[in-house]
Amino acid sequence: MQQMQLSARAYHRILKVSHTIADLGGSDTIGVAHIAGALQYLPTQWVWHGF
Repeated sequence: MQQMQLSARAYHRILKVSHTIADLGGSDTIGVAHIAGALQYLPTQWVWHGF
């Protein structure tokens, strides 16, 4: 969260999207690939400006 300067709201949004991606893939746990996928779906300003 600190490394990418994310707000708590953006962090939780990324986790929610990551969880959805993991569910769609049939995985019980969230992996690095799921988080990377979630980052691709979120608006760029959320990731870099912490909105």
